[in-house]
Amino acid sequence: MNEIIRKRKSVRKYETAALDDMTLAKIREKIESVAPLYPDIRYSIEIVSKTKGIFGIAAPHYLIFSSEEKDGSFENIGFVGQQMSLFFTESGIGSCWLGMAKPEERKSDSLPFVISMAFGKPAEPLYRELSGFKRKALPEMSEGTDPRLEAARLAPSGMNAQNWYFIADSGKIHCYRKKPGGLLGLMGAKLGGIDMGIALCHIASESESFTFTQDAGAPERKNLIYAGTVE
Repeated sequence: MNEIIRKRKSVRKYETAALDDMTLAKIREKIESVAPLYPDIRYSIEIVSKTKGIFGIAAPHYLIFSSEEKDGSFENIGFVGQQMSLFFTESGIGSCWLGMAKPEERKSDSLPFVISMAFGKPAEPLYRELSGFKRKALPEMSEGTDPRLEAARLAPSGMNAQNWYFIADSGKIHCYRKKPGGLLGLMGAKLGGIDMGIALCHIASESESFTFTQDAGAPERKNLIYAGTVE
């Protein structure tokens, strides 16, 4: 498995100093080179220095993810955003998804805001041991066998809910998420879509080739929403 996936963690404490210009330039280059899950969905990623809202984290920098409102847009943001998170970890930079923090400043507001991510020089350990992951066991979130499912299991998720479900069948992975309900229905749908994109990013990093399509033969499961199939 990708060593970065095996040891990454969400960093919540940062040095106050901004990253140097050369590092920020490399980050901007990475933003331009990430591969979207859905190339036809318009999105943007900006670097800002301030956010606002509850459950925020003090960091020198934040990524602001925005997207047109379209089926698959949340999954797309999770997919490209987790590529940035893995890049940060590989580069010795801490990062953390922020589900409730909104931008205080934006260079462009042409697309609706979706979610943000704190990043900067960590003021706490950047890595953790595999034993430090608090995750459900694979049988609780999957059927069948595929080595890529372990990478999906280690993916971060909103409130560590891990609302994914995977069915591995003959090289395919059918992907589902739990149906959100109650007062958190709308927020749950948003975060659930982003979380699915994050897990798909981990699966893609473990795949020699990766396509994500709608499979008419995907099994139906009660209380689960089918997202698509990895082939």
